[in-house]
Amino acid sequence: MIRVLVGARSTSVRASLENVIRSSPSVEFAGAFDPSEFSPSELSGDVLLIEVDDASNHDWAAWADLPIPVLLLLDATDSALLSSVLRSGIRGAISSDATPDEIESAVLAVNAGLVVTTPTSLAGLLPPPPITQELTEPLSGRELEVLDLMTEGLSNKLIAHRLNISEHTVKTHVASIFAKLGASSRTEAVSQAIRRGLVML
Repeated sequence: MIRVLVGARSTSVRASLENVIRSSPSVEFAGAFDPSEFSPSELSGDVLLIEVDDASNHDWAAWADLPIPVLLLLDATDSALLSSVLRSGIRGAISSDATPDEIESAVLAVNAGLVVTTPTSLAGLLPPPPITQELTEPLSGRELEVLDLMTEGLSNKLIAHRLNISEHTVKTHVASIFAKLGASSRTEAVSQAIRRGLVML
């Protein structure tokens, strides 16, 4: 059973999130905390579910560096905020209006190592490039395989295991994918690939 630690500045929001987790059959409530008073030494679960408000700590990199995955509930219509969150390395960011079923599914996904967000939010991260413009240098078959697994949110280590190649080879392919797509991050590469029809969600 996946143990979920919920965080929010508001006691009422914490109580609401606790009810969501306790009512979900696939996850277990591990406790609640105020993010403004949280210490990594207090980790007691498998996934952190944190509601973000205007007064919350926005040190995304610090949250991303925690040893367990973080799922944020935030204003998913703010593409600039969402981009900042995902680029920091945080695994999941969904709308604060998400239903209990959507929250449960997102928790299961980030716990499995996937990157989770809403399709409409992902599409809004980047200005659309001209889809008809072909790449100067097309992706190789192996690079397309790596890109497809990147879309699933797999790490280089997991991609290497899935394709039965070395992690160093995966890093080389990822660097080549970035160069060919003109991307500077995995999120940007995936977004570019989706817009160009190179991968399917």
